[in-house]
Amino acid sequence: MPHMTPEEFRAHGHAAVDWIADYWTRVADHPVLARSAPGEVLAALPEHPPETGEPFDAVLADLDRIVLPGITHWQHPSFFGYFPANASGPAVLGDLLSSGLGVQGMLWSTSPAATEVETRVMDWLAELLDLPERFRSGSAGGGVIQDSASSATLVATLAALHRAGGGAVNHEGIRRTYTVYTSSQAHSSVEKAVRIAGIGTAQLRVVDTDPDTLAMDPGHLAALVAADLAAGAVPTLVVATIGTTSTTAIDPVPEIGALCRERGIWLHVDAAYAGAAAVCPELRWSHAGVEYADSYCTDPHKWLLTNFDCDAFWVADRAELVGALSVLPEYLRNAASESGAVLDYRDWQVPLGRRFRALKLWSVLRWYGAEGLRAHVREGVAQARQLADRIRADERFEIVAPHPFGLVCFRLRGADGPNEALLAELNASGQLFLTHTRVRGAYTLRMALGGAQTRMEHVEQAWKQIAATASPPSRR
Repeated sequence: MPHMTPEEFRAHGHAAVDWIADYWTRVADHPVLARSAPGEVLAALPEHPPETGEPFDAVLADLDRIVLPGITHWQHPSFFGYFPANASGPAVLGDLLSSGLGVQGMLWSTSPAATEVETRVMDWLAELLDLPERFRSGSAGGGVIQDSASSATLVATLAALHRAGGGAVNHEGIRRTYTVYTSSQAHSSVEKAVRIAGIGTAQLRVVDTDPDTLAMDPGHLAALVAADLAAGAVPTLVVATIGTTSTTAIDPVPEIGALCRERGIWLHVDAAYAGAAAVCPELRWSHAGVEYADSYCTDPHKWLLTNFDCDAFWVADRAELVGALSVLPEYLRNAASESGAVLDYRDWQVPLGRRFRALKLWSVLRWYGAEGLRAHVREGVAQARQLADRIRADERFEIVAPHPFGLVCFRLRGADGPNEALLAELNASGQLFLTHTRVRGAYTLRMALGGAQTRMEHVEQAWKQIAATASPPSRR
């Protein structure tokens, strides 16, 4: 089959957009959780690729026939698992424009607009979040879009290692003991980063947390750092979290940051989920101490209406990041880069190639504006507060962690078994989807609010189902 002509693309493009619009309209009619058995989707797909081309209409038909039954509907208004994965019209259209342009934005010279739109958009977002001036492009630092917070943690680890080793690590390998610190509540990407960076999990120090708030204990951190210094190790990186994955705990960044500055340790602040809260002035208390950070990240693809993948990552000194990651073969040399007047974002990430992700974030910021983004975040916070009120009013349940943002962690009082059974029955119903964690060792249900299509009526309906499904005390 020949290439799709612009006229054919226009026709099929209209059909694809119509399919997405129809899907969003009827997403609430689907069971939230995929109903496919293992291997069922695979079995419905031909074992061998087509010998001759097929019309695009066949692809759309198979979306309904094969793909949709195997989809867990993250855009469903009753999807309350993990964290939100907000997709919005302007973001999807921005992504489409990026795909249509087909830009490979590894260097400024490969598409100046791809770099400069990203630079401006990251400065806009830094302003909306009220981040320190040293993260802006007009300073020694700046921002870049990574695919995820996991990648942000990895590049922060590599930059910290480069600084701690005086640049020698790049050329000589790891010849000393470098240590990394984070709390037991931090994301698993920290452990993965120390593995990939070659530091090794044996050099990852797990810091105790406060038993009530589940936030990192700065006293224990200081003790671990002192012990490592006494043993001849090089404390290299602390990863603090604003909004941990399990419970959205907030580490005491002012105290942690002061220690890092005193000891010359790189501080990376992971605010993958909760960073979005800072668009609202009344929630910026959660970001106290961010001025100490050497790097910081948040995911617009979680709570800022930008579809995956889009992590916003900033550094205070881009020279340290570039020093850690830059490899310049002859075939990438060009006059613009040699002049030093441009940014080459290839040096700010692990891969060489990069998509024009900034277009979807640019589209979102322009469509919603600061007011629209604040309204979206505030709605999620309000939903969480009202849900928490319902839970507190039911003596069968307890809330097991603070809920400053859009996540509420709760459980039936007593043993783990009834909680596990409750979650299984709720998710099997197809009417809603929650996930779980363990808090102080106890099996705990997580209900994450803030979905693009979630309204208070969906939260109320979910709570009624939870309350009705839970066994009364006499039956537990």
